[in-house]
Amino acid sequence: MNPERTIIAVIDCSFIKKSGKKTEGKATFYNGVAGRPEEGLEISVISVVEVETHLSYSVSVKQTPWRPPTELPKNPLTVRGKNNSKKPTKKEASQSSTPELTRVDDYVQHLKETRSLLPESVRYLVADGYYYRAKFWDAVRSSNLNFISKLRSDANLNYLYTGERNKRGAPRKYDGKVDCKNLKDLTFIKEVKPGVKLYSLVVWSVCLKCKIRLACLGEVQPNGKTKNILLFSTDLELTGEQILEYDQARFQIEFIFRDAKQFTGLSSAQCRSSQRLDFHFNASLIALNLAKYEAYNRHSSPAPFVFSMASYKRREFNIHLLYTFINKLDLDPNLILNHPNLPSVLSYGTLAA
Repeated sequence: MNPERTIIAVIDCSFIKKSGKKTEGKATFYNGVAGRPEEGLEISVISVVEVETHLSYSVSVKQTPWRPPTELPKNPLTVRGKNNSKKPTKKEASQSSTPELTRVDDYVQHLKETRSLLPESVRYLVADGYYYRAKFWDAVRSSNLNFISKLRSDANLNYLYTGERNKRGAPRKYDGKVDCKNLKDLTFIKEVKPGVKLYSLVVWSVCLKCKIRLACLGEVQPNGKTKNILLFSTDLELTGEQILEYDQARFQIEFIFRDAKQFTGLSSAQCRSSQRLDFHFNASLIALNLAKYEAYNRHSSPAPFVFSMASYKRREFNIHLLYTFINKLDLDPNLILNHPNLPSVLSYGTLAA
């Protein structure tokens, strides 16, 4: 990657199908392909993406551990199905209960373990709307990163008060709740494409307890209604166009999942222990990184670099087949390898992603 270009970090999870009953970590996770929770494995991946070229590499992969459901404590005062105990107060319940670890804690721990591996130029972590949580934002802020993500259409946001200040009393901070369905109070930026307009404004996030730069895409539907997509950044200096550009670059991690599952055997592991699964997941993603790195260094055309794992696999097969012909038919390798039509022969059957 070019250090002079903008590099962002991206975190996301992927569902791995797994049969059997003895695999460590197997539980119910959400499968985006099926659109419902299913039994299997889940991996959390942190990658880096070059925004200008959309070149992406995975940096770290970690399996999401299985957490057993919490059991309710037995009450000795329960007789014949009737509970005769006194209901505990909120203070007693908060003192007696221990904080329950969730999968968000696993993603937080993964981010903390990977922060030192990211390039020094990385300033932003981009994720989907699931990561819009105060606990995860605290981890991102402690890692000296800014957060870019997606909001629900009913997110709890407040306008910042910009009117006159009263001399007496505490200064007024907010000016009402943001109506995400009404964009008249947002600043119009530009029309991204016909029927899609971009708006932006600095607002207060009640969930994150900080100011955020809101970027809203208003898209006119065929029925005449407007569908709003809300994006945000904790860096108030970012423009709405930059937030949209960084969020679009986030989807490069989906191509990492696709290529690893289709070509490098990410979902084909037959091992069951967590250590062997960890080795398999890392080996699969490293193989994809090496293939992408080699293809990028081999690229000499003035056209923008576009990586296709299918084309890379086809080219390597053509090279292997060509050397097989040379060895089996006792051909002169110098005559063939120095021929001007060799690149077209090696690229036979390739395609662009």
